[in-house]
Amino acid sequence: MNVDGFAWLSALWLTPLVGAGVVLALPTARRDAARWVAFGASIVVLVLAIDVALRFDPGGDRYQLVESHAWIPSFGTRYTVGVDGIALVLVLLTAVLVPVLLLAGWRDADTAHSRRPVHTHAALFLMVESMVLVSFVSLDILLFYVFFEAMLIPMYFLIGGFGDARGPRAAVKFLLYNLFGGLIMLAAVIGVYVVTAGESSPFDSGTFDFRAVADAVSAGTLTVAAPVANALFLGFLFAFAVKAPLWPLHTWLPDAAVHSTPATAVLMMAVVDKVGTFGMLRYCIQLFPDAAHTFAPLVITLAVIGIVYGALVAIGQTDMMRLIAYTSISHFGFIVLGVFAMTSQSQGGSALYMVNHGISTAALMLVAGFLVARRGSRVIGDYGGVQSTAPILAGTFLVAGLATLSLPGLAPFVSEFLVLIGTFTRYPVAAIVATSALVLAAVYVLWLYQRVMTGPVPRGGDRVRDLVPRELAVVAPLIVLLLVLGFYPKPVLDAITPAVTGTLTAVHQQDPAPTVGTGIEAGRGGQGGGHR
Repeated sequence: MNVDGFAWLSALWLTPLVGAGVVLALPTARRDAARWVAFGASIVVLVLAIDVALRFDPGGDRYQLVESHAWIPSFGTRYTVGVDGIALVLVLLTAVLVPVLLLAGWRDADTAHSRRPVHTHAALFLMVESMVLVSFVSLDILLFYVFFEAMLIPMYFLIGGFGDARGPRAAVKFLLYNLFGGLIMLAAVIGVYVVTAGESSPFDSGTFDFRAVADAVSAGTLTVAAPVANALFLGFLFAFAVKAPLWPLHTWLPDAAVHSTPATAVLMMAVVDKVGTFGMLRYCIQLFPDAAHTFAPLVITLAVIGIVYGALVAIGQTDMMRLIAYTSISHFGFIVLGVFAMTSQSQGGSALYMVNHGISTAALMLVAGFLVARRGSRVIGDYGGVQSTAPILAGTFLVAGLATLSLPGLAPFVSEFLVLIGTFTRYPVAAIVATSALVLAAVYVLWLYQRVMTGPVPRGGDRVRDLVPRELAVVAPLIVLLLVLGFYPKPVLDAITPAVTGTLTAVHQQDPAPTVGTGIEAGRGGQGGGHR
């Protein structure tokens, strides 16, 4: 437990779980009370997350606010939680987005023909938040796996129970893909236990203690045969690649995003899917550094394909929400690229990208959702002239879209730039090809804005009303974050950088040395100047 005697991280993830229980215990008729209790619980989580951030010392121990208690001793597993800088910023992202999403989806449980259970909707959001938070703060491999899988259940009901008519089918596809990935990972988790219980292991018995296993791998006291390590690495990678999702394991995402409510789609893409990329950075790289190095060219190739593929397919979409879903596939490619380029800049940019993508995707998807709710159509061709009747809606849509294409001055630019320059130092061809997505992003974002927001209002079409106060309360904090982190990302990078440095040091990976100048610069160096 922490030095002040309070279990901050346990309180962090238990609060939304308790909140979900309170919501479900309310009388069925008290629909508004259920909404407000859920929103209040999410605000308490945000306050706790901010308190955790204030207690975190970027210059201190790598893992802080650690709690460890006996859980299942016979399995070598404990309830152990703690945060490093990367986990901290993702905890903050989750804590910020969930109240915003609850506010955005305030009426998602109400339909024209039926009144769906508000209590269930609100409780499912809080359950997902709780399980995602445990995944980020877990320092025990089995504990992480349990909640990595458990979060699929509330997400399944959110997609299938509150989406459109095709939501149940999309929910089944989402669940089958992710459960299959989880089963592969389960075999790898068991493999880690077997390896740590082997004769060559420094442990007295098998263990799931992430820090102990990672330290033993780094120190060379736990050696695993290359074929076994490769198999275990691929088991973890496959599950994370499905969750992220990485091309070609992405096909469940567009359907799940389109046929669920916008708030649920954002919860999935901006929060839940980050567990996959976080898992790659923490577990794949640190538990299996040699295998990660072996398979890095393959993963980078898939990431680059995903970057270009997602952008190209987005350009050809006629469905507004499906277009936004494919942009996320492209952005997840950038995040994976940064993780496996394994330089301090690329991994720092990747961790920052997880945060910035969550904010920008939330802004764009939610504003698009407000627009679709007004017109009742996702088809881009059914719109036009929105900026003349709803200028605030059009303006926020434009800012969110420009953030999606990584315009300088908005948050995603910094992270994408770091990923590209960090990748270029080790994989220049991959970085150059990935850069093409910047042009493609400008095409799909600006063309979407032109078709939807400019020009005349379609004949026979209703005038679109502007954002109402509740919708402004949803969008405003996201736009502010995009602007603030675009101009001043230092606080987030200050938290991330020591964690990235610790990861690269643990796996004995150094940034490539700078290329020595030639020609005139080399001549100058020989005339009395030394290379710095």
